[in-house]
Amino acid sequence: MKIYDISQELITSRVYEGDPRPKAEKIRSIERGDEYNLTALSFCAHNGTHIDAPSHFLREGASVDSIPLYKTVGYASVVSADGEISSEEAMEILALARKHGSDAEKRILIKGSATLTESGAEYFTEQGIYLIATESQSVGPELAPMAVHKILLEKEVVLLEGVRISGVEDGCYFLSAAPISIAGADGAPCRAILIEF
Repeated sequence: MKIYDISQELITSRVYEGDPRPKAEKIRSIERGDEYNLTALSFCAHNGTHIDAPSHFLREGASVDSIPLYKTVGYASVVSADGEISSEEAMEILALARKHGSDAEKRILIKGSATLTESGAEYFTEQGIYLIATESQSVGPELAPMAVHKILLEKEVVLLEGVRISGVEDGCYFLSAAPISIAGADGAPCRAILIEF
């Protein structure tokens, strides 16, 4: 068994333009004479490797603490793609994922500098996938992400953004990417891992 950590370290992670940077402040320190170490954290729900909840873009959308865990934990497919993913490219990605079996086509991690288009997002929702992941901090075009997000989140497709999978071969893995449970939040960081049996 091999475990791949596909998460960014939170404090030094890439931050989507305009979002606040994560911070860690030592408020107690053994080196300063305290009896213990204690760190206070400040971060955006979308810092680092994170999950987008439907409420990120939808007024009545579900919050991150209500996302069913089976969508973020289970067999998954890593598939390489670059450029814009339209419905045609999405069809090819899903065909490759289906070859992996074990329900791996329900959770798709796209490896490479790919951007999902509206037609690609619509195709994935029609196929009933649970989760789509990208290496980018946004699953849609970074300058205009709203339309793609809305298409996916309206169908409660979980978005896993900011994964680090350049060193992972295409194939079938067991994914664990449950978000931190934060009541009412529109997203949350997660410690995403892939397990190769």
